[in-house]
Amino acid sequence: MSDRAPSDPARRPTPPASVSRPVASPIWPSVVWRAEDADALDAQYEGRTRGYAYARESHPNAEMLAAAIDALEGVPEAGGGGLMFGSGMGAVSAVLLGLLKSGDRVIASNQLYGRTLRMMTQDLPRFGIGVEFIDPTDAAAWATAARTPAAMIFAEVVSNPTLRVADMEAARAAAQASGALFVVDNTFTTPRGWRPFEHGADVVLHSVTKLLAGHSDATLGWVAARDPGVREKLFAAQGSIGATASPFDCWLAERGVLSFGLRYDRAEANASALADHLATLPGVEAAIYPGRPDHPDHNRAGALLQGRFGTMVAFRLAGGRAAANAFIRAAEQLPFAPSLGDVQTLLSHPPSSSHRALTEEGRLALGITQGFIRVSVGIEEIETLKREFSTAVAAAV
Repeated sequence: MSDRAPSDPARRPTPPASVSRPVASPIWPSVVWRAEDADALDAQYEGRTRGYAYARESHPNAEMLAAAIDALEGVPEAGGGGLMFGSGMGAVSAVLLGLLKSGDRVIASNQLYGRTLRMMTQDLPRFGIGVEFIDPTDAAAWATAARTPAAMIFAEVVSNPTLRVADMEAARAAAQASGALFVVDNTFTTPRGWRPFEHGADVVLHSVTKLLAGHSDATLGWVAARDPGVREKLFAAQGSIGATASPFDCWLAERGVLSFGLRYDRAEANASALADHLATLPGVEAAIYPGRPDHPDHNRAGALLQGRFGTMVAFRLAGGRAAANAFIRAAEQLPFAPSLGDVQTLLSHPPSSSHRALTEEGRLALGITQGFIRVSVGIEEIETLKREFSTAVAAAV
């Protein structure tokens, strides 16, 4: 009998010993980890030894993925490294609920991800936290808002879904002037386009579900902080709200991160070409892409992003909701799905998905009409995309 064989069929066998190591990362699905004794567990929790106890707190797949994203984002070593969450909104929730308290004031971009906006407008007020929304492209608005002390500045570099480019230098200056933590959601822009820690950010977060994982098969979030004390608060919030990252999803996303740079470069080149193509099609009221000279923030995007204009495109169909429906139905090979960052091009209609919680007036103030389509551009052959979009737009006219 093998010395690894259990004495009872209900007992797990001991893993086989090996002097070699796997090339591909294993998956560690265990919820709990066994310690030698109570003293050994104390040593782990007190930081004198390194180990795992309960998967809600940490596990190897989460730490390996976090380390890979840390390297992409250039996380300051003193901060202690990033934390993985069960979703992008789990990460947002930990930042807002873990770092703010009743009576605090937040200065936020008015062009954030729809669920983040919902949390700020409907949930934070219930906890006595006030939020002032401003136009993120307006330097004067940042400066004016910063005249009153704040606990947090919250911004995205490129907004979802309108692709406006924030004045991040003004946002950083506002954080300094108001004594606030400078928080950046870098999901859209990614570290390939901009690395917030290099520009004064205190906290950076991602919906890893999107471009970093890149295959629409893993739901995850990531947060890192410059200061270890802030990280401790985020870690405590993670455990309290139960935003646990699945080992399997972390394993999938780690594999996706390995090809992130190649995928991003190909999709970005496609996005630029597709935006220019859309601008030539009858029935397209506006083609929106920061790399185009007609984009309202083109000059700022060029200076800020150094030519990395991203993988997202948006456009407005002149025919409103009816044209949007006709376009989506005709685009049979382009999934209509409310996400982004996949290897395949995806379509989204913000009025019926990410921004449905806003009023019609609120959406129109952001330029989101019923004919507004957001495109997460993938890595297909560009001629294939041009042909499919031409056909679908023609059906919507």
